[in-house]
Amino acid sequence: MKLPHSVIVKSPGLLPMLYKVSELSRALNIPDRTLRDWLEAGAPHQRDENSHIWVNGKLFTQWVQNNRKPKRSARLTDGQAYCLKCRTVVELRMPEIISIKGRLVNIKGTCPHCGKGINRGGRDGKTG
Repeated sequence: MKLPHSVIVKSPGLLPMLYKVSELSRALNIPDRTLRDWLEAGAPHQRDENSHIWVNGKLFTQWVQNNRKPKRSARLTDGQAYCLKCRTVVELRMPEIISIKGRLVNIKGTCPHCGKGINRGGRDGKTG
């Protein structure tokens, strides 16, 4: 499940209280339907005796933090690049270093999974 960046940023500001779906969607600036889809997918909520949905702000914040993509911690090595089609870090196939200007270089290669062209910038023949 892909969570928008705005939800990841705004959710820690939620109060430890019960929100209606409309209140929470307004606070996070997302459509009500999106929030209801997340509730069906496992976001914490509760229903009262009249079947109204209530969402605890702090429990929802924890759910958002647990379901977001982990941060990429390691830098790419010299032979790696990020494939925008596969959305993963891959080893470049047939890398070619092209000097641009001064110390700047462009490293061109292909993705071993999808075969698309990948460009990556660097300095002095070193990536990064």
